[in-house]
Amino acid sequence: MESLLIPILILALVGACVLLAARAVGRRGARQRPETGAPPGRHDSLELARAAAAKLSQDQHRRLYALIAQGQAMAAIKLYFEATGEGLRASRDAVGALAAHPQPFRPPAPAEAAHDDEDDAPQRFPYRYRAIASKGDVTREVSSNMLNDEIYGRIRTLAKSGDTEGAATALTRHSDISMKQAREFIALLDD
Repeated sequence: MESLLIPILILALVGACVLLAARAVGRRGARQRPETGAPPGRHDSLELARAAAAKLSQDQHRRLYALIAQGQAMAAIKLYFEATGEGLRASRDAVGALAAHPQPFRPPAPAEAAHDDEDDAPQRFPYRYRAIASKGDVTREVSSNMLNDEIYGRIRTLAKSGDTEGAATALTRHSDISMKQAREFIALLDD
């Protein structure tokens, strides 16, 4: 009977250690879970996948998902690294998020198109821009907070290319002068 007592004590001690370790792991896991009940990190991973997909062109997006589908994780990370210029660890995390949460390709928002055509909706700048044109004794000045070097350069280019009416129209849209005053100003520009 004495020969069985020692193995039974060892077995009881190992069982108690396993039980305590399981409890400690269970408590740590309960503290890490968010209150929503979702596994920790799922929301962050989804946001990372969305942000990572937005950084890729349509061709890069297609090639990256082809590599993921073929199980070529290292090639996918290399492609993402070269396409975005992010670090290796960030590229690894992004590819992992894209694999876990597949994202469709979304073309960039057309916000750039609204800013390209400044003639439709002039932007107001925090400063007043002064444009001065003179020929002989005649001098005209236009001062506006809707003008800058780039816009004035386009107006001068229109005037010098012979489109005086287009230049005058653009000038009236980016200032508070009348069409007559704009035509007089533009007439001083076309040399």
